[in-house]
Amino acid sequence: MSAKVAALANGRFFTLGLVISWYSSNIGVLLLNKYLLSNYGFKYPIFLTMCHMTACSLFSYVAIAWLKIVPMQTIRSRVQFFKICTLSLVFCGSVVSGNVSLRYLPVSFNQAVGATTPFFTAVFAYIMTLRKESWMTYITLIPVVTGVIIASGGEPSFHLFGFIMCIGATAARALKSVLQGILMSSEGEKLNSMNLLLYMAPIAVVFLLPATIVMEENVVGITLALARENFKIIWYLLFNSSLAYFVNLTNFLVTKHTSALTLQVLGNAKGAVAVVISILIFKNPVSFTGMAGYALTVIGVVLYSQSKKRSKVESK
Repeated sequence: MSAKVAALANGRFFTLGLVISWYSSNIGVLLLNKYLLSNYGFKYPIFLTMCHMTACSLFSYVAIAWLKIVPMQTIRSRVQFFKICTLSLVFCGSVVSGNVSLRYLPVSFNQAVGATTPFFTAVFAYIMTLRKESWMTYITLIPVVTGVIIASGGEPSFHLFGFIMCIGATAARALKSVLQGILMSSEGEKLNSMNLLLYMAPIAVVFLLPATIVMEENVVGITLALARENFKIIWYLLFNSSLAYFVNLTNFLVTKHTSALTLQVLGNAKGAVAVVISILIFKNPVSFTGMAGYALTVIGVVLYSQSKKRSKVESK
């Protein structure tokens, strides 16, 4: 019996360690993105995203081909490859837009807007698949949207362009989720998240490279010039890019060792933790109205998750 208790305790400690690692890497990359793009003065979000995708390409190959964290899955057809390219393009749009928004918005407001992902997911799911949710599920989306409207009105650092970019990033993230469910629905084309990242990341680099050259002219030369003044920026970029991969790895492992519902609850809590930490670090001004709006959005997301779970149970 004692051996079983010890094994159970070790399993719980392992899961707790995974969750802490997921939180740390996710919040860490978010705060470091904000620091580089806003406080540090490195104003190149496309190049930063390309660094992230390059690191994800390299680490994904090492993790799957060498360390064999998961079995390698191969691309079986041109159609499947085209679908992965489509997902990669939408993914690029989401990450770049999110990074651009961090130049103009505080992390706290960025997270508040990002919490509306379920609303956009429901909208895209209906438009693209005509899939309807229960009326109660749609009702729970009202506080999700209302909360962001309230938070926007009470945000001292509100910036319209940054807000539009953040909405775009949130919508693209939801679109990718819906597209992934549609494009990878057949058993022969399903890829686990780590293998999907293995193929999406280098394709993303191919998309981002010309965009970086055209839209962020001489970014490499400027980065090297900044490095000559203070070499820390190279370490920041390397660490930040490595964290971007670690976010995906820990997200996969947490999903594997917990449940989908647990992941949703942890994700909601993670957003709140990121808000508190960012306010403590960057000391951006916040208002009671803004925080109340964010709290209402989080409550709406929790109710949405519960309603979705109830609908799935009733449909079985």
